[in-house]
Amino acid sequence: MAETIHFDLVSPERQLLSEDVEMVTLPGADGYFGVLPGHAPTISSLKPGLIEVKMGSGPPMKLFVRGGFAEVDDRRVVVLAEEAIPLADFDVAALDQRIHDTEEDMAAAKTDAERLRVAEQLDHLRQLRSVF
Repeated sequence: MAETIHFDLVSPERQLLSEDVEMVTLPGADGYFGVLPGHAPTISSLKPGLIEVKMGSGPPMKLFVRGGFAEVDDRRVVVLAEEAIPLADFDVAALDQRIHDTEEDMAAAKTDAERLRVAEQLDHLRQLRSVF
């Protein structure tokens, strides 16, 4: 059996995962990085992107994170995500509709603050859409 590292993924809504895994790939602020057992201690902010979790012989589990933080040591990885969504749970048509609706909200925005808020939301949705 391969050596494992414990991985906890937590979003504001719930704990999404708490498992012993073989490897985790994270979208760090300075680029993607892989974490294996024995990794050097690290704290990193996360940018929007994919987390890939290798759990065994099957394909890796993939989750989209909108950002957050990761704390790594030689035996454990903890990710505190702003938002984390398993790719298996995605409805691409619904995502496309959300993008369309947000584009309409952008056109209807009346203040700079509202435009900025909607632009940030639209950017996150487009980043998510680029995964598919």
